[in-house]
Amino acid sequence: MTLKPLALLLSLLLLPALGQAADKGVYGLNEYAQLTDIDLQVAAKLDTGAKTASLSARDIKRFKRDGETWVRFYLAIDDAHAHPIERPLARISKIKRRAGDYDPDEEKTYTARPVIELKVCMGKALRTIEVNLTDRSAFQYPLLIGSEALKRFDALVDPSLKYAAGKPGCAVADDSSEKQPVS
Repeated sequence: MTLKPLALLLSLLLLPALGQAADKGVYGLNEYAQLTDIDLQVAAKLDTGAKTASLSARDIKRFKRDGETWVRFYLAIDDAHAHPIERPLARISKIKRRAGDYDPDEEKTYTARPVIELKVCMGKALRTIEVNLTDRSAFQYPLLIGSEALKRFDALVDPSLKYAAGKPGCAVADDSSEKQPVS
């Protein structure tokens, strides 16, 4: 009979966590993402095992503009993206190489990738996230959204779902509801 009070106590301890989960948006393994800065909608893979977000890009070059470092690149999504995109460089990300990618001549266990900030809309949520640039043309999804970006979306990912948030429907002109970047 002492089991019932213990079960009740455990249930009461879990209630705050359930309330926090109710405030989060549920997303599927794959979602449509509107890259509002680029005016492009792509299919994205949500990956809680990856830390950063990655966008498929090619011919990535750094350059200086007004004393600041910028990045010029082309989307590596399809042939329709023949014009270059230019964005300020946010930082350089060090991505761990897999064992098969390790080059002993380079003696580096990581790949350095440029990172830019992009406004991304999934469902009704518009957030500014950091995205590293790399050629993902060999992958099915041109955009991978990792755990840092998923935190910005207050996302709960249900891998049994696909496109749970529906088509992006953010009010791009009014992003005052957007959360401020986490420092």
